[in-house]
Amino acid sequence: MALARRQTLIQLDDARLAALDERASASGRSRSDLVREAIDLLLGTGNAAAIDAAIVEGYERVPPAERDPWAFRGAVAAIKAEPW
Repeated sequence: MALARRQTLIQLDDARLAALDERASASGRSRSDLVREAIDLLLGTGNAAAIDAAIVEGYERVPPAERDPWAFRGAVAAIKAEPW
């Protein structure tokens, strides 16, 4: 099923347009397809950045204990279980 699309206008300088055309030609894809992919990557990165910021904010708000005894015991057990 095809998604409904709306046409939009963007302005690019000559260097960007030439690079876009070169990439499109080399990959056998359209300009629009490449621009859509770039936007998807940008938006995906933005979401990951927001998640990262929320995790950091959580640790700053509630810092972990100096040494979590449960985690420490688990780490020691994992090391002892190694065949080395």
